[in-house]
Amino acid sequence: MGGVLEGVRVLDFGRYIAGPYCATLLAEFGAEVIRVEKREGSEDRFVAPVGEGGEGALFLQVNRNKKCITLDPMRVEGQEVMRRLIATADVVVANLPPQTLRAMKLDYDSLKAIKPDIILTTATAFGGPGPWSDRVGFDGVGQVMSGSVYMTGAGDPPYRAAVNWVDFGTALHCAFGTLAALIERGKSGRGQVVEGALLATALSFTNATLIEQAVINVNRVPTGNLGQTDAPSRRARPLAATHCAPADIYRTRDGWVLCQVTGHPLFKRWARLMGEEELWLNDPRFADDISRGNNGPVISERMARWCAGRTTQEAVDALGGAMIPTGPVLSPQQALDHPHIRAAGFMQDVDYPGLPKPAPVTRAAVRLSETPGEIASRPPTLGEHTDRVLAELGYDAAEIAALRQGGVI
Repeated sequence: MGGVLEGVRVLDFGRYIAGPYCATLLAEFGAEVIRVEKREGSEDRFVAPVGEGGEGALFLQVNRNKKCITLDPMRVEGQEVMRRLIATADVVVANLPPQTLRAMKLDYDSLKAIKPDIILTTATAFGGPGPWSDRVGFDGVGQVMSGSVYMTGAGDPPYRAAVNWVDFGTALHCAFGTLAALIERGKSGRGQVVEGALLATALSFTNATLIEQAVINVNRVPTGNLGQTDAPSRRARPLAATHCAPADIYRTRDGWVLCQVTGHPLFKRWARLMGEEELWLNDPRFADDISRGNNGPVISERMARWCAGRTTQEAVDALGGAMIPTGPVLSPQQALDHPHIRAAGFMQDVDYPGLPKPAPVTRAAVRLSETPGEIASRPPTLGEHTDRVLAELGYDAAEIAALRQGGVI
């Protein structure tokens, strides 16, 4: 395959998103990634099934460019296979609880006893140290504990995001950490542990809100689609907003459009687009960010009337032409069909056995000019590469057959 990480071997014991997507990013830039699964297939293979074999959309997204072997690591023979695999590896990725890592002998002490310079990349729900370090959790745990869910929607009930931004954010942190550990190993020869945590990712993404609360006790409340710093806070004294109005999602004749005006230069462009510069720019209610935030409903009402008389396309074309941040609210099908998304090449059609049509798999969301990543192979079928990988470890055909007969692979 080639790539900047060519020659790096990664063992992927990850499940669902944080671990597997971290390994996928490494694979896309040239690492050899071997996914190790249960003999019957791991649970994350079958989330949101789209193919004849039950493989799910999530699996297809986060397991491209990998090999796959099946293995029962709790059997004595399985431990021997693992020992040989680890001896050939540079990185082990396993977003599993600490107690599970120890039971599978994937904890760092066990790994470095086999390969002293090994890098272990792991992610947990809550991180540590702390009283919840051994607890388990998914993406939603990070969302609800970071303040994000509290601030989303109208507040009754609170809403979590439909996309797993905490999981994917953790995967990105882990991939970055793994690259840093590989660079350090190249300098010093030392391996180490790279540890991500869902809660740590969520807190890092919502950190500005937390800082504001801690420093000035703003006590913000949910504001729907209106920017949360566009509305007055609960404090008696108004605060400087980091955004101004209009900043909301507005109904058009055939859909919805987001408009986000931040700062006075953008507000001047918006007033010019409205054809009402004298009205908006000379009124002291809209003189600065604080004032515009405190009088946001007046501005939003004007924007709502402007959008209501236009189609979504007309609105985004006019706003975009005026260099005002905007975008249409798209359904999944509309996102797939959008001309910019198609032209930008964010996704690549990938065939997979049993799918009625190719799957549009997103490429890595970062591009390198000299050593770009690539989707070179589809996600693996269950155990597709077991025989090949074990043969590379020195097992002959009879030994592989015996392991399969014994339920080890």
